[in-house]
Amino acid sequence: MEWGEHHACLFHGTERFFRAGYNAHLLGEWLPALHGVTAKLARGAKVADVGCGHGASTVLMARAYPQSQFVGYDYHAESIRIAGERAAAAGVDNARFEVADATGYREGGFDLIAFFDCLHDMGNPVGAARHARQALDPDGTCLLVEPFAGDRVEDNLNPVGRVYYGASSQICVPVSLARNGPALGAQAGEARLRQVMTEAGFGRFRRATETPFNLVLEARP
Repeated sequence: MEWGEHHACLFHGTERFFRAGYNAHLLGEWLPALHGVTAKLARGAKVADVGCGHGASTVLMARAYPQSQFVGYDYHAESIRIAGERAAAAGVDNARFEVADATGYREGGFDLIAFFDCLHDMGNPVGAARHARQALDPDGTCLLVEPFAGDRVEDNLNPVGRVYYGASSQICVPVSLARNGPALGAQAGEARLRQVMTEAGFGRFRRATETPFNLVLEARP
């Protein structure tokens, strides 16, 4: 079942679920945990937010770093429309939004490309990561924020894992299968994500930080 085939309540609910974590952690913890990224953003960087949905993460970063330019990509046209409205309402003029697949946007030279809670849903996560690798500046960084998951099933038998397994079964896995993807699901785990990013051509990969709900991973060329 494709993402866009769901009722609109899912899109709004997903934004509300993840937005609280972004508001609490993105600016103060996640971005500072990346090598040299906040300094670039303060000076003026070029940033892509792939799979941006309603643009909560994009707008948050754009407001904090007015010298930088941000573009949010999502293949769901209605989400892109709403993201544009949210940016306008927030008075953000350094962010724009475009309808584009994770392997189809054409711009390059990005200092930072971010995937917030979306890579595991994709039909071609390796292709999306490879496209990001090619679109990055040679000294650029890829930020991968994913639902917290251990590499073994038994590591996820806890309240957070149970919530994410439920969402994975009903949303994440069907979306990937609809595009003949690998169905990584919300509980992909760090080892599997490392494999995806390495296969895509990234030479450096590490866990930058974490919360009880998120793995925050950094990949660099």
